[in-house]
Amino acid sequence: MRLLVIEDNRELADLMKEKLSGFGYVCDVAYDGENGDLKISDNDYDAVLLDLNLPDRDGFGLLEDWRDRGLSVPVLIVTARGELEQRVKGLRLGSDDYITKPFVFVELDARIQAVIRRFRGRANPAIIIGGLSIDPATRHVTLDGQEIPLSAKEFDILEYLASCHPRIISNEELAEHVYDEDFDPFSGVIRVHMANIKKKLKTGGTSILCNEKGKGYYLCLE
Repeated sequence: MRLLVIEDNRELADLMKEKLSGFGYVCDVAYDGENGDLKISDNDYDAVLLDLNLPDRDGFGLLEDWRDRGLSVPVLIVTARGELEQRVKGLRLGSDDYITKPFVFVELDARIQAVIRRFRGRANPAIIIGGLSIDPATRHVTLDGQEIPLSAKEFDILEYLASCHPRIISNEELAEHVYDEDFDPFSGVIRVHMANIKKKLKTGGTSILCNEKGKGYYLCLE
């Protein structure tokens, strides 16, 4: 899943990117409101972590603008402003969660997962489709009860495909959600990962990963 971190404290922003990457997220970073607004306009994020005390724009103003423009991306406010009226204001303007600094990264991860899960209409933390089970917290995958070993990026791809099931997902959409802004979509890397996943995800000798020529990939499961 791809996140945007908007935080003017460069040391904290870079630490957030490092720690969240360890939880399996792909993170882009903006150190001010203007660049954050440009990134959210140009890219498709699974969630945004928004500081309020930005050097050029107040975070509340950014959030209000996004909702007025119809952007529905989940937003978690992460700020030192802990007063009740600030928390209420953030939630009423359309934030999906409000986290005060300092925070613990394991809790931040859990809150991000919960917000994205709600946004996608899932109650269960695990994604279960037929005999396929994906646990985002442990990053384990089983198929018909057998654990499937996947690389970190293969897991990211499968998790996104499963979260969007039964929709067909194009290479372009995958690139938006499982790689950062430096990824070259013409590199052929996605095709290699897909071939590996297809070999690993077989039941009864048939792969559950299918593709429709010219459109993209989907899971052949009910």
